[in-house]
Amino acid sequence: MSTRRDFTVIVPAFNEADVVPALVDELRQAFQEHGMDGEVILVDDGSTDRTAEIAEQAAAGWDRLRVLRHATNLGKTEAMVTAAAVSNGSRLVLFDADLQHSPNEIPRFLDKLDEGWDIVTGRKVGKYGKRAVSSVYNRLSRRIFDVPVSDLNSMKAFKRSVLDGILLRHDWHRFFVVLAHAKGASVTEIDIELLPRRAGASKYTGPFRILVGLIDLVSVWFLLLFSRKPLLLFGGTGLALAALGVVVAVVTLYLRFVHPMLGFDPYIPPMGYRPLLYLIMLLETLGFLLVGFGLVSEQVAQVRDEIEALRRKGM
Repeated sequence: MSTRRDFTVIVPAFNEADVVPALVDELRQAFQEHGMDGEVILVDDGSTDRTAEIAEQAAAGWDRLRVLRHATNLGKTEAMVTAAAVSNGSRLVLFDADLQHSPNEIPRFLDKLDEGWDIVTGRKVGKYGKRAVSSVYNRLSRRIFDVPVSDLNSMKAFKRSVLDGILLRHDWHRFFVVLAHAKGASVTEIDIELLPRRAGASKYTGPFRILVGLIDLVSVWFLLLFSRKPLLLFGGTGLALAALGVVVAVVTLYLRFVHPMLGFDPYIPPMGYRPLLYLIMLLETLGFLLVGFGLVSEQVAQVRDEIEALRRKGM
């Protein structure tokens, strides 16, 4: 059995004191059983139940585990970024603290990365309380972003270099695979068993979480679709409004001058044609403003691309 080295298991944890002793114990057993020689970084994300202290006590004598602390609850994305910034491994494994996946899955993810993939995601198999909501979300994501995996919010492993050039905003850990794939990262998935939660409660429940997820999905879609070519959105919309203004102007001129000349009794609104004139002015003004805004946005995008190119060159 070959020793698996050069990897970091990242464990975001928020108020998981009840399950942390079992988590640390099973991680330690998995490392010994599978000959793994990496590290574990548990990020206590502002817990109020002594999660960090209990984790340190449970890991006494096992130098593979480090505990980091956030002063307040920032979120899973921030916990992932915090751990990645101080990790020593070139490969990262994102592992939930609730033990709904077995630590024995970690070697399977590492082996898949060794095949040459940049990202390996887990496809949950088993009873899942939020399956309906999750399936709708995943289907929308696959249709919109064209990612070659069916489960975006599960255990995953990836090369640390994949994080370079990706800005993860709050709660965007769910779109990490989408953003990385858009930058050319190769992605695959493997089936992993979903186990019942042993203690505590899920931190991602309620209709508000669904709404936030949908808003984030739209935000990421906008970023990927229009951030590189903002003129497509703003310029296209502006030209469409300006063209609509021209159409309204032609119709107004026809009703005001041509229609009476053809012998028809024109209908003159009580306020005359002034409302149509105001509408034409509004459409044309908005249209040209949007085109101008799109041109400025193109310049901002150009500067951003130049900065990213310099950063990649190490300047």
